[in-house]
Amino acid sequence: MSKKGHRQRRRLKASAPPSGQQPLLNLAPRDVEAMAEELVTYHAMFHDLFQRREQHEWSAFYLRGQLSDLERKTVEPMVLATHGPDAAAVRAGQQFLGQGAWEDTAILVRHQRLVAESLGEPDGVVIFDGSGFPKQGTHSVGVARQYCGAVGKIANCQHGVFAAYASRNGYTFLDRRLYMPETWFDPAHAPLRQRYGVPGDLTFQTEWQLALDMLDGLVERAEVPFSWVVADEHYGMIPRFLDGVEARGKWYFAEVPTSTPVWVGKPRLQAPGKGALGRPRKHLRAADGEKAQAVGQVATQLPAKAWQRYTIKEGSKGPIEAQFALVRVTRARRGRPGAPAWAVFRRSTAETNAVKIFLSNAPATCPPEDLVRVSGLRWPVETAIEEAKGELGMDHYETRTWRGWHHHMTQTFLAHHFLVRMRLKVKKKRLP
Repeated sequence: MSKKGHRQRRRLKASAPPSGQQPLLNLAPRDVEAMAEELVTYHAMFHDLFQRREQHEWSAFYLRGQLSDLERKTVEPMVLATHGPDAAAVRAGQQFLGQGAWEDTAILVRHQRLVAESLGEPDGVVIFDGSGFPKQGTHSVGVARQYCGAVGKIANCQHGVFAAYASRNGYTFLDRRLYMPETWFDPAHAPLRQRYGVPGDLTFQTEWQLALDMLDGLVERAEVPFSWVVADEHYGMIPRFLDGVEARGKWYFAEVPTSTPVWVGKPRLQAPGKGALGRPRKHLRAADGEKAQAVGQVATQLPAKAWQRYTIKEGSKGPIEAQFALVRVTRARRGRPGAPAWAVFRRSTAETNAVKIFLSNAPATCPPEDLVRVSGLRWPVETAIEEAKGELGMDHYETRTWRGWHHHMTQTFLAHHFLVRMRLKVKKKRLP
């Protein structure tokens, strides 16, 4: 290693603060002491992707700040804690985040490769979910009055769509997109788009389209091994999203509304041809009398023997169990029979017996235990977002630009994955 490299390593170690992230890691003091050295090694994996030495140093500085025990994890408190009241350093750090000409796409690709190395399994799960970031005023890219899960109502906020990864080894983030409301593409918002650096060729995309866009990147790069795509009802209610996942060669497992139409089993079919009233039928359709029914209605008709008790996963207080009924159905697409699927009905073992309903295009040969396991794998994305907001400053950012939002989220992903890697390393070291 060069003299400059040794100096940089000493500088990183000297200023790297302890994590203090007990909910994630539950580290012993000796483990916390080892984190500084581990952080230097981890961040060095991205060194060649920064064009300038200053960019690499500011990235390392920001990463340390996010892993610190600062109450507010933005550039100014980070600088104050390490350099004192240095206005020039604050401006330089803010410029690195909001306007810095470092390309984070390559960093995300390498991040995904490292996620695959630490967590990857062939039957891994990619999870899509959104999260809101409340904002005051109109001076942040993509801000609008829209539903914000962080406050549970319509509010002034930005909204991000996130892809996370989960396996038996753990979970972390993979990718992100800032949702831009359709109003931001009208002529009145043109000055704001230019001011905040929104790409000129960007067009409006719904949340499910942003999710498929991220899925395309994961499939094309093939860095992260996975078989399943999991999403909540917000995505499961969109047939084009489900069909899009299937078209990309993956199995979806998505919660769906109770009104989703299906046929139990396979309906009898009528081929295209002359109809009963003389009008030609252009498409294959279900035979007369074979009407699709709402999947919620199917749930009410299930006999008691259709329900079986399964363990979803082992929790900290013992096994987490629920009752499941698995039924092969045919999906309805524009009133016509589509492809076969699993309808998975899950109800609590408590007295309420609330039923959640999922659809999956997994094959008929898919073991019930696999469907049960995947039914419990949407929580990691919610937990990752909660951890990132509560402990890594995911929602503390003050940048207003398009580039700044994506830069901040990329840094947050690195911080979260670093903690995941530390947890795995400590767990392995403690095994007998």
